Amino acid sequence: MVSDYIIEIIGKRITGDIVWSDNIAYSMKKWREIFNVSQSELAKVMGVAPSVINNYEKGRRSPGAKFVKKYVEALLQIDSSRGWSVVRDLMKSLNINPNAIIDIGEFDKPISLDELVDAVKGIILNSIFQIKSLYGFTIIDSINAIQSLSGNEFLQIMGLTSERALIFTKVSIGRSPMVAIRVAPVKPAAVVLHGGKRVDPIAIILAEKEAIPLILSTADNVEEISRNLRRLREKT
Repeated sequence: MVSDYIIEIIGKRITGDIVWSDNIAYSMKKWREIFNVSQSELAKVMGVAPSVINNYEKGRRSPGAKFVKKYVEALLQIDSSRGWSVVRDLMKSLNINPNAIIDIGEFDKPISLDELVDAVKGIILNSIFQIKSLYGFTIIDSINAIQSLSGNEFLQIMGLTSERALIFTKVSIGRSPMVAIRVAPVKPAAVVLHGGKRVDPIAIILAEKEAIPLILSTADNVEEISRNLRRLREKT
């Protein structure tokens, strides 16, 4: 099983590679061949004639963003039916760690700090912080992150922008996440702690030094947090 967020990350990487390419037709063909999919097989999944795929890959027609997205989604759908063999290889080459990240997402329009607090059923613990718009979120398995992420891989949890909420789960007192953020070169816009009943005063002091709102989530479980944040995504 491959998580939805991993599929989304890889889909965006492939779509971006195609759209950003100087030769979109070649890039489309390249990715189809990487997934080992024939034009006829891809056309069937997309609901178009094989000649349509051929025309785009020959450069006779220029695809719009919607067509490229549909093209990539079809490749991923076919790979899913084959057990995600290509996606699993791409996870390794793109250095995506499936154990440390539970969920990740970007908002088309930013949400406010108040909306984040409501979504995670949170309580803001510090009084000195900057209020920033939030453009994304990352839900992190704190234990796996500490055990498996290197310093460079920490940037992976930032997604497409650092103006996001980092939500650390399975925390006891919250000191370790704030120490990691303190020494990290890139800072999030907000930090949420879930799993503990109390928070170490040191964590609160570090949050104030970084001027980052530190929030204690009282949500029943991580699934509730993820569900609420994804609902916010649908509204933006």
